[in-house]
Amino acid sequence: MLELRDITAGYDRRAPVVRGVSLAVAPGEAVGLLGPSGCGKSTLARVAALLHRPDAGTVVLDGTPAHGWRHRAPRAQRTAFGVLFQQPRLSADPRLRLADVIAEPLRATGRKTEVANRLGELGPLVGLGAELLTRRPHEVSDGQLQRACLARALVLRPRWLICDEMTAMLDASTTAALVAVVESYRRETGAGLLAVGHDRTLLERWCDRTVSWAALGTTTGMPGAG
Repeated sequence: MLELRDITAGYDRRAPVVRGVSLAVAPGEAVGLLGPSGCGKSTLARVAALLHRPDAGTVVLDGTPAHGWRHRAPRAQRTAFGVLFQQPRLSADPRLRLADVIAEPLRATGRKTEVANRLGELGPLVGLGAELLTRRPHEVSDGQLQRACLARALVLRPRWLICDEMTAMLDASTTAALVAVVESYRRETGAGLLAVGHDRTLLERWCDRTVSWAALGTTTGMPGAG
């Protein structure tokens, strides 16, 4: 179980963008978090993925509270998450080939011997052929780069997926393809999913249940909070 308990978070303790929010995602469950731009849902997603330390509250992963954030989180907790962001060009190193973008987490965790096999599995899965894997971000479309970012999110076989507006910049066909990959992975592994977005139709079709930001009883965030 992934549990967010009474989370307050932001970028200025005097004006949190998330206040007193609790949310839980069960193993194998897909939960949609629906809210307008700027309400704070992306901040909550980053807290859930152990990428942003909350000002108050607790993240509990499989019964164990998180005690560290980003690189200070225990490896077992840090690598339990695969995260996909809205803007792939801000989350991929422009100097790297797509193959290296995908392989980053393996190299960072000392699992270089798995790179070739995982690229061979994930490239076709997300719709990237061998030739595209040799290109750099500026040589591919947003959709192709987001496919690489999805492969990167899956490369460590995470137990939890956090998808923060992952399809907001994509056309309908690419959106359908990436959602299908995520759902295939969930069926095969039993991973849980927190999908953040503002498209009610997409979230309700995709997820087992959808929670509106307003229903969480939080205060309104600020512009840019997500």
